[in-house]
Amino acid sequence: MDFEQYAEQAAGAVALPLAPEHRAGVVVYLRLAAAMAAQVQGLALGREDEAANVFVPVGPEDLPGPEAAR
Repeated sequence: MDFEQYAEQAAGAVALPLAPEHRAGVVVYLRLAAAMAAQVQGLALGREDEAANVFVPVGPEDLPGPEAAR
């Protein structure tokens, strides 16, 4: 895959300006994401494997403070 071309086309498809000085970093992270995706896709799933529950993110205000560790 040509990650540089993909970065340009994907940015253009969503009208996202991609500054020349950011292009190299975007390409690095696209390659990293592709490598991680290949690892995940390579995992064999069995009948006992199920989809995860719905992910609900929490904000910092939802986390217990330092006093909760006592």
